[in-house]
Amino acid sequence: MRLRKKPWARPELEACHFFVVDPNSKKGTWKNDFKNSNNPIYLELGCGKGTFVATHASSNTNINYIAIDIKDEVLVLAKRNIEKAFEEKDIKDIDNVRLMAKEIALINEMLDKNDIVDRIYINFCNPWPKEKHKKRRLTHPRQLNQYKEFLNSEGEIWFKTDDDELFEESLEYFEESGFKIDYITRDLHNSGFEYNVITEHEAMFTKEGIKTKFLIAKIK
Repeated sequence: MRLRKKPWARPELEACHFFVVDPNSKKGTWKNDFKNSNNPIYLELGCGKGTFVATHASSNTNINYIAIDIKDEVLVLAKRNIEKAFEEKDIKDIDNVRLMAKEIALINEMLDKNDIVDRIYINFCNPWPKEKHKKRRLTHPRQLNQYKEFLNSEGEIWFKTDDDELFEESLEYFEESGFKIDYITRDLHNSGFEYNVITEHEAMFTKEGIKTKFLIAKIK
């Protein structure tokens, strides 16, 4: 669904202290951008309305989170959801979140080997079903090889999707790109996996009876 242009979205984001206007300028120095630079960094690619990162970051203040999406109109909703989650937990300072607009295909413009990321979340990304568009997938080898530049050698990629074809082809992508699958389920909600945070898309698909596919991958 196409979001209507909201001219007030960018000014609201730029007034937010945890929104990064120019993420490329932080390349190589992301740890120093957080109040506690010794905390691990988790990265969410395609954060949408931010319910996932809002839940995680407000519950785990000992972890620093970078959340990325492309549209101001959706990021402003993420910003509000993050603020709401912290307010509900009576946490006054949002020190462990950085929110930004960035084309994920160009992720290496803002992160390099000095920006060690311990976990990458990819939740319900665009499946790009047409053959000519599959290189745009966030799990395509073209992308996975970029992530390896800054992913900790012991780090993990957590990938969730409702799309069967994307999931099965992503298994091939991970193998091709030098990753091993540490955990896999094709029915997350009935798997007994304890650490799932349900996204807005996940709730919608589950209501429709569509099972969530999930895996955790590591570099071999």
